[in-house]
Amino acid sequence: MPTLAVALYALYLAVAFGWRTWLQVKNTGSTGFRGISGTPRTAEWWGGVLFVLALICGVAAPILQTTDTLNPIGALNTGVVQALGAVIAVLGIAMTVRAQIDMGVSWRIGVDQDEQTALVTRGLFAQVRNPIFTAMTLAALGLALLTPNAAAALGLIGLIVAIEVQVRCAEEPYLRTQHPDAFTSYAAQVGRFVPRLGRLRPAGRTPVAAD
Repeated sequence: MPTLAVALYALYLAVAFGWRTWLQVKNTGSTGFRGISGTPRTAEWWGGVLFVLALICGVAAPILQTTDTLNPIGALNTGVVQALGAVIAVLGIAMTVRAQIDMGVSWRIGVDQDEQTALVTRGLFAQVRNPIFTAMTLAALGLALLTPNAAAALGLIGLIVAIEVQVRCAEEPYLRTQHPDAFTSYAAQVGRFVPRLGRLRPAGRTPVAAD
């Protein structure tokens, strides 16, 4: 299903980046785009680079498969797997849009250490601290299952690594600085990417579940 993968990827990029950027400009006058965080070759910088490369791999995967440049992984190249991929991709795209709406004017791409935004804890953020990244991973997984080849697998792995680096090395340190007490309390109760998993340990306490 390379054609469906391309169509869903185009929809994903148009909604998650194009539409959301337009909405941010309309509401705030700013695009919300802050670029790749950190100085070159730092962990957070590499996280941003990996994120861009993962997006490129995701776009390339169905194109390379359509042109017979890459062959699909045989065990995953079935109608059932592709149908499941389509469902997961649509769910991921829908969750991305919902989480972006929940962020309101605090939505950003990248981190500006000198900028302060509100700590969002409503909507999907009441269940996990990074629902946009969770949703993006779901969308990427679904798209990879639609065209299960080496480029899609590389893009999915790269995205997961990039998200982990971005959250741990850029997002969480920034939020600790900007909202020290509120973020500490919030992170002790809400999981990082999955409900209850990845809660941070507040000083002097041991949470039920943490990583």
